[in-house]
Amino acid sequence: MGDDTPTSHDPSAQDAKSDGPPLGAGGPDAGDQIECSSIPNGDSGSAATTRLYKKRWAIVFLFSSYSLSNAYQWIQYGIISNIMMKFYNVDAMAVDWLSMVYMLTYIPFIFPVTWLLDKKGLRVTALLASALNCAGTWIKVASAQPDLFLVTVLGQFASSLAEVFILGMPSRLASVWFGADEVSTACSIGVLGNQMGIAIGFLIPPILVPNVDDMNELAYHIRIMFYISAGVASVIFILVIIVFQERPEIPPSQAQAQARNIPPDEYSYTASIMRLLRNKPFMLLVLSYGLNVGCFYAVSTLLNRMIIEHYPGEEVNAGRIGLTIVVAGMVGSLICGIWLDKTKTYKQTTLVVYLLSLIGMLVYAFTLNLGHLWVVFITAGGLGFFMTGYLPLGFEFAVELTYPESEGTSSGLLNCSAQIFGIIFTISQGKIIDKWGTLAGNIFLSIFLLIGTVITGFIKSDLRRQKANLKAEVQTVSPTDSMTSVQDYGATACSGAQKRASLDINLQPH
Repeated sequence: MGDDTPTSHDPSAQDAKSDGPPLGAGGPDAGDQIECSSIPNGDSGSAATTRLYKKRWAIVFLFSSYSLSNAYQWIQYGIISNIMMKFYNVDAMAVDWLSMVYMLTYIPFIFPVTWLLDKKGLRVTALLASALNCAGTWIKVASAQPDLFLVTVLGQFASSLAEVFILGMPSRLASVWFGADEVSTACSIGVLGNQMGIAIGFLIPPILVPNVDDMNELAYHIRIMFYISAGVASVIFILVIIVFQERPEIPPSQAQAQARNIPPDEYSYTASIMRLLRNKPFMLLVLSYGLNVGCFYAVSTLLNRMIIEHYPGEEVNAGRIGLTIVVAGMVGSLICGIWLDKTKTYKQTTLVVYLLSLIGMLVYAFTLNLGHLWVVFITAGGLGFFMTGYLPLGFEFAVELTYPESEGTSSGLLNCSAQIFGIIFTISQGKIIDKWGTLAGNIFLSIFLLIGTVITGFIKSDLRRQKANLKAEVQTVSPTDSMTSVQDYGATACSGAQKRASLDINLQPH
């Protein structure tokens, strides 16, 4: 794609609709251009052209699609764990590891993958993610026999490697393609695809794979499940090759326009990591985020075992309860993203949602064994609304605390913490459930959610990005220009490139 330098215009051109200059062959079609504005540069008073493209929605929904396909595979074994144990003749821990391999793979690979995202950009990362995801699905097609458990492990490993390329992309994609007032919402849409995949993973496998005793019939149903996921992943991979672009020809925001002029050799990945590790508010967030999301991973992985213990033979309803958790969380994520775009109340919102996640977990724990499935549906939905709705909050709060560091690096550390706690909580809760039952296991998770709530309360709300925005407002050349600049900078979202563009701002080291 072309790398044209944005041109300057008179500030009076702001908000004017324009077809703009013809785009190069690598950029979006001219017909996709829907907005053109000129915004003052905070240092010189000059302005760079910014433009929004309709194609940005195709890009983010395509990303959400392959994220959906990958997240579906994470939970497709766990939600029918009793059936998979019987088919492959393995114990419960072996099936649990088919989910936990996603968490384990993430930990060693996140740093090289984050470096690759910084150096090679969105398109290369998207191609690798969708290719690995597609390969994993076809390997699993070949594993639908009782003696081929290791083959299905290999397929799941390939899919888990794809996840490493996926989890850090939503906020970067949003900042590269979306305007300043859309980025939190766009991040939420990116996270939404992952959540929707988990929801489908809860719902579809129990329907496609009934609990039958005939091994040949069971192999047939499992093979059909694998073929469907492989077909979908293949179509998405082809679409990524054809449609997915690195970035728009003309940037969507003033900060993104400035970021394109920053030489790559001015950014040190190692130095960025060290600054983040010395950033105390961010490290507290890393810890609290890991506790919350780790609890969600444990509940999702062990949901089948918890439901079947109290409601034998209800595999399908176990999947529907999982679906309820995630769909409620999708609604929560969207609402939280829109709320942050409007209010910028990062710590307050994060703390309230965390506390409500704790309350939801306690209510779920003490009502699971009442014998009424409809009660479980309601309490699980409430738990999912807040616990899953927390995901985009954590990412956005991290951006504020770590400005102007690379978003991919900060989100990678958040996710790494979540994977570590996810493994610890899943193994520990599984052992507790086996020995003392589901109530003890869920109280175990509630204790750590309480610890996470307290830690969140101690996070200093050092909103560095907002401070930079205020300084940019002061530096503008006129009151009218100031208002325009704040509108563009004020909601600038999770973008490593955008943040590096403002390194000249006098901020204390992390």
